[in-house]
Amino acid sequence: MDTLPQSMKAVVIGKHGDSSVLRLETRHPLPVMNETDVLVKVDYAGVNFVDTYQRSGLYPVKLPLQVGREGAGTIVDIGSNVPHSYGLQVGNRVAVFTQGTTAEYVSAPAESVMVLSPSVSTEHGAAIMLQGLTAWTIVQDAHKVEQGQTILVQAAAGGTGGMLVQMCKHLGATVIGTVSTPKKAEIAKKHGCDHVILYKDNDVQEEWGWRGYLSRRPSLHEEKGTLVSYGNSSGAVSSFRVLDLSKKNVKLVRPTLANYIMDRDEFVLRSQQLLDLVASGVVRPELGGEYHLGEVAQAQDDLTAQKTTGKLLIKIQT
Repeated sequence: MDTLPQSMKAVVIGKHGDSSVLRLETRHPLPVMNETDVLVKVDYAGVNFVDTYQRSGLYPVKLPLQVGREGAGTIVDIGSNVPHSYGLQVGNRVAVFTQGTTAEYVSAPAESVMVLSPSVSTEHGAAIMLQGLTAWTIVQDAHKVEQGQTILVQAAAGGTGGMLVQMCKHLGATVIGTVSTPKKAEIAKKHGCDHVILYKDNDVQEEWGWRGYLSRRPSLHEEKGTLVSYGNSSGAVSSFRVLDLSKKNVKLVRPTLANYIMDRDEFVLRSQQLLDLVASGVVRPELGGEYHLGEVAQAQDDLTAQKTTGKLLIKIQT
C-alpha cells in the first residue's frame, strides 16, 4: 500500500443552497474504510445533475456531505473482507460508483467498483459510471430498444443524451434528438441522430405528440410507445394525470439507476457491457469540459445553465 497522507482535499457541502455553499477543504480527514471497501486515489470525478439536487436539498441527504457520485482512479488499499472473486487488486485502475468522489481519496464499497481495461481511459471511466449506466439501463431495462424502433431523445447533445443516442443507434433504432441551439444540433448529429429538432424554435409536443414522445407519424402511432422519464434537470413533472396515458396507450416508466444495479451481479453485468461498448468505440463519451477541485461550483453552474455539451469532469490530481 502507498504511504497515505494525513489529510486530503475534498469538496463538501455543509448546508443546502446554491453553488456558493460548496467548500473546498484542504485538510479533510481521509475516508474511514470498512472491511468490504477499497480505497481509491481519485484522478477524475464526474459532474452530474444529482450533485446539484443533493446540494439544493431536492434529494434529501445527511449533511455534511462529500460531493460526487462517480469517479475513476487507482486502488491503494483493499478491505480485509473484499471477496477475491471481485478481482480487485492494489494498483488496479478502476471506475467507481459511490458517494464522495470529488476528493483526492474515496472509500468505495467493493461491489460498486469495476476494473478498467487498458483500452478505456481514466477520464472515460469517470465519465460513464452514472450517466453511462443510467443510459444503458434505460435502453436495456426501462425500455428494451430494438431494431426498427423510433426513439426520441431529449437533450441529445448532453452527457446522458449523447450516450443514449449512440446506444439506440447501436441497437438498431431510428433516433430523433432535441437540442436548444444549432451548435448542439451538430453535436447531436455527430452522436448519430437521424433527425434533430431545435426545441426553442419548434414546439416538440405539437410536432411529435404527447409530451414530446409519440409522433403523429403512423409508424409511431402503431407502436403505442413508452415514455421514459428520468432525472429532474427540466424541473419536477406537475399537473400530470394518469388518464392522459390512455389517449395513445402510452406506457410511462420513471426508473432510477440504483434499482437496476442493486446487487453485485446486476452491477457487473450492466457495467461490463457498458465498458465493452466504450472499449470497442461503439459508445464514445464526449468530454465537454475539465475543471479543477476549486472550480466545482463553476462546473455545476455551467451544467445547470445549459452552457455545456458532453460530460464535465473534475481533475483531482495535479
